[in-house]
Amino acid sequence: MALAKRTERFTETPSDGEVVIMRLDTGQFFSLAGTAAAAWHLIDGERTRADLIAALSVEYASADGQLEEDLDEFLGQLKASGILVEA
Repeated sequence: MALAKRTERFTETPSDGEVVIMRLDTGQFFSLAGTAAAAWHLIDGERTRADLIAALSVEYASADGQLEEDLDEFLGQLKASGILVEA
């Protein structure tokens, strides 16, 4: 399934190579840098988890599935916060 941002629920601001996201109704903040920021930029409503892993693997080396594990944790946090859904 493709991953989609729920743009009506948050605002985002780029800042010195990072992305700061704030959920509008709760004020919850996320500060994304490195791999997290790269993954965030790739989420477009068309790419799947596998697509993200393939794209990130080109730029970020990973040992023993660490990229996949970190991405799953990151995506889980975004889903739990309500700003990301599987479409």
